[in-house]
Amino acid sequence: MTETELVATALAAGAAARLTGTPRGVVHDLHAALREAVRRRLAGGGDGVRGGYGVRVLDAYDTDPDVWRTRLLQVLSSGVEIDEEIRAAARAVLRAQRRTGHVTGDVAGP
Repeated sequence: MTETELVATALAAGAAARLTGTPRGVVHDLHAALREAVRRRLAGGGDGVRGGYGVRVLDAYDTDPDVWRTRLLQVLSSGVEIDEEIRAAARAVLRAQRRTGHVTGDVAGP
């Protein structure tokens, strides 16, 4: 799984938990932290991908990951640095989801 796919998967997992009415808890909190880190990174520039467009794609992805996945992957892979804070937050969301029994998959990382 690439860094970009890791982040997109974690964002989708957190959004799914929220949209399905899963009780608010650690997954929601971790998802909010990841989303805010990605939002800050996307808002950090005015180069077309970052700034307004990137943030709009992130918002749309949060409401319908299946439809917006390809665009989010493009945004995240178009020069947006995925730093250790974002990678760690993404892994934390997926681990929390896995503990609740909603996500299975390998989230190993450095």
